[in-house]
Amino acid sequence: MQLERIEVILYVDEDDTSSHYLDSEDVSVVRIIGPEMSMGGYNSACLARARGDIIILVNDDMVIQTSGWDKKIVDVDAEFTDKIYLAYSNDLHKGHNQCTFPILSRRTCELLVEPYPIAYQGAFIDIHLLDIFKRVQHAGFDRIRYLDDVIFEHLHYRIGKASYDETYRRRSRFKDDPTFIAMASDRSVGGKRLLNALQKRALPEFKQAECYKYTPGGIFSGICYFPRKFLFDNELPLRWRIFLGYWFIGRYLAAHGFLWPFVR
Repeated sequence: MQLERIEVILYVDEDDTSSHYLDSEDVSVVRIIGPEMSMGGYNSACLARARGDIIILVNDDMVIQTSGWDKKIVDVDAEFTDKIYLAYSNDLHKGHNQCTFPILSRRTCELLVEPYPIAYQGAFIDIHLLDIFKRVQHAGFDRIRYLDDVIFEHLHYRIGKASYDETYRRRSRFKDDPTFIAMASDRSVGGKRLLNALQKRALPEFKQAECYKYTPGGIFSGICYFPRKFLFDNELPLRWRIFLGYWFIGRYLAAHGFLWPFVR
């Protein structure tokens, strides 16, 4: 492991004074102390301060369990000379189904302009990125790499690895669902920017769409609404569209007190 090449960027809320002096003798640590923001805001602030060419998004409830993990990630980066890819590790929870801790090159971040949208309050950044790369994959460029043998263990409270703390109490589990749906056009533009870069064509303009959030008014309307929002998006593979429609119905029903299988 080459610790001298690793840089840790921490965003610490200004009222979390006990964390203001977090540091390490082994790796470079940059601390950003500022006001409470959205998860997208935190990550975007950290990205702005990062100096590396490989950007790894992590939480404070993650433990790296694999020796030599950095070499494996550098190898993935070297696989793509154009530096357009999405990689992710095995979190021992969602596995290959979700890029819980997404790994991007700096060039990919620059092409996407806002890889970690500030509109997301606490969730969906990983699904947002995976959706963009599903579009790229559907267009014929497989740039998704799942690293099954690189363990970034997610110590999530829902699987009994952590307590249900104040951060989770303040955050609504389903608050970002309407945001994800509203940002479909942003993901479409992101996918096209990556595709055009791969094909050495002019990039479409990045223009953040107005994030109009809509929530169905009843159970029946919700069951009809979500499949309609996803199934007709021909930029995505059919299997992913079906999954999203089914998953969002389940999340909507779970938010209203109904049990639904496979709501993650």
